[in-house]
Amino acid sequence: MEVKEIFDPKTFTLTYVVYDSHTKDAVIIDPVLDFDPLTWRYATRSADAVDEVIKARALKVHWILDTHAHADHLSGMEVLKERFGAATAIGKEITFVQSYFKQIYNLPDTLPVDGRQWSRLLDDGDVLNAGSLSIKVLHTPGHTPACMSYVIGDAVFTGDALFMPDYGTGRCDFPNGSAEAMYRSVKEKLYTLPKETRVFVGHDYMPDGREMKFETTIAESMAYNVQLNERTTMAEFVSFRQKRDRLLDPPALILQSLQVNIDAGRMPPAEPNGRVYLKMPINFLGRS
Repeated sequence: MEVKEIFDPKTFTLTYVVYDSHTKDAVIIDPVLDFDPLTWRYATRSADAVDEVIKARALKVHWILDTHAHADHLSGMEVLKERFGAATAIGKEITFVQSYFKQIYNLPDTLPVDGRQWSRLLDDGDVLNAGSLSIKVLHTPGHTPACMSYVIGDAVFTGDALFMPDYGTGRCDFPNGSAEAMYRSVKEKLYTLPKETRVFVGHDYMPDGREMKFETTIAESMAYNVQLNERTTMAEFVSFRQKRDRLLDPPALILQSLQVNIDAGRMPPAEPNGRVYLKMPINFLGRS
């Protein structure tokens, strides 16, 4: 099994193409749709980079997976689905996220909140087949209630649950997020994987100006993760995480991203004048 990363420096996001170099079977995890918050234009540079990896290796894409409904970037799932005809999947708790944000944005009843936008909604312990690849699904909530990690071969793709050891974990202050749930997800799910398991993170924020990194191991995380290692108690983690999260600004693209991502990466339908509009709820986010 091979892994090729594509890094988006504007949102610090890692997209992964996971493939079997012999059979050419592949899956895509956490694709990005580029969005400029100044001009409100979107572009497919990140999706094009994934496309190049697929075509250069003559891969067959079976699944496009999101680890959760991202709040910091628009999902490139719909763009790549159209290009490759692949199936799509996300965790089944996405329906709670859909229902919550449909109310926040006052979206029309034509937007379904039963997850039908994806080919499959995933549950903890599910296994997806992608030709010669087998993907085991781990429900790892905390950052959001719908977060999933994907175990493929000797690797796990952790989304926003677990980052590089010198950065820590994802924030837990989004709606229905939970520091307690994050602790259990890491300690009881991720840290019970074999210690040699390779960990591929969903973001890297390059603390202290170091070069971008995207791969660690369960053993390294257990020993050295600065926020949640094998010695950290739940009380310590919850206290730290809640204090830190209160100081964090919302992601720059949160309001643009979520109304697209709860619809599997689809832009809203065009209005009668032929234009597509995103909605911005005023005075919804945090402190002024």
